[in-house]
Order: sequence, then structure tokens, then C-alpha cells
Amino acid sequence: MLDVYSWKTSNGRKVTVMVEELGVPYVLHKIDIGAGDQFSDAFTAINPNQKIPAIVDSEGPGGRPYTVIESGAILMYLAEKHGRFLPAGMAERYEVIQWLMFQMGGVGPIFGQAHHFRMAAKEEVPYGIERYTKETRRLWGVLDRRLEGREHLAGDYSIADIAVFPWTARHEWQGIALDEFPNVARWYRAIERRPAVARGMDDAFA
Repeated sequence: MLDVYSWKTSNGRKVTVMVEELGVPYVLHKIDIGAGDQFSDAFTAINPNQKIPAIVDSEGPGGRPYTVIESGAILMYLAEKHGRFLPAGMAERYEVIQWLMFQMGGVGPIFGQAHHFRMAAKEEVPYGIERYTKETRRLWGVLDRRLEGREHLAGDYSIADIAVFPWTARHEWQGIALDEFPNVARWYRAIERRPAVARGMDDAFA
């Protein structure tokens, strides 16, 4: 059994989409970050960094419970354990990992800052809005060029797509009209139609 500690954020939804795609049994523990649940002693014992998501696999390596924190590491762990969404061949595998790292190092932090300055900041900060909106738009351009002539970011549907999709789902928060980037829009709509994605994005948190 898999215990998933998460919330309905872009990072949190990466893991619920992944477990829905795998079809593995799991229990979702909703960590309401707006209410400060991530700072509880119980959750801090699971993730000392007090960030969602995290998982505890009751059947981890050696058959013992195993905790994984950080969304990218969780995706890689689950993909490796279940032999899905991460190719075995070294070249193909690292193609996926590169684009997963693109999300972890670029899309997530930059889009997240755009969300903050555009939607959540207590006062308007024009410099922050301009800086992160501009860089967000640049990263959308990178994605659009990458997806030209490709169905997915790296070969077959993979953890790279699973990682990026929930961030693009917030395009309106970023000042992005989806159809401005036609290759991303095509990719986005295809992934959006996957039943497991719908379950992981919304149904799991209902």
C-alpha cells in the first residue's frame, strides 16, 4: 500500500496523476497547506522540509516501509519500481530525465513565482510580475518548440509529461492563452483526455 501525502497544487497533482496512471492502490492524506498542515509534527516526521508531496511505500526496498520526498524523486521511484513511464535504455531514459529536470529546475520554480506575484502577493510588485511572467512565457516557448512534431516531451508518454502537465494547467494564472502555443496546446489537450489524469488532477482531492 502507498500512502500519499499531498495537496491540490501543481506539485501535489504530479504524484496523484502518477499513481492513478499506475493503477496502484493508495491512500491520499490531504495536507492542507493553506491551513498549515505541512508544519504539523506528524508530517514533519515524514518530510523534515515540510513540503508536499511525500509518499510512504509500505513495500519499499527490501520489503520494508520507505519514504520518498521531492516530487521528481517520487516520480522516478514509482516509475522504476513499476517499470512504467521511464525507459530502460540509457539514452531514452536520460531524454526523459532531462525534461523532468527541466520541469524541476525551470517550469516549477518560475511558474510558481509567476503564480505568486500575479495571484497571491499581498501588494502589487511590478518588477516581480514582469520578471516572472516574461520568463514563464519564454519557457512556454521552449516547450512549444520541443513539442513541434512530437506527441510527447521525450519519446512515449512519460514522467516528464506527468511532471509538466499540472503546471501548464494553470496557464491562465500565468497570463498565457493556451492557443498562443499550438504545439503545447495539442499536447495539453491530448493529456487532459487521459482518464487517469482527470482522476489525479481533481477527483482524488474531491
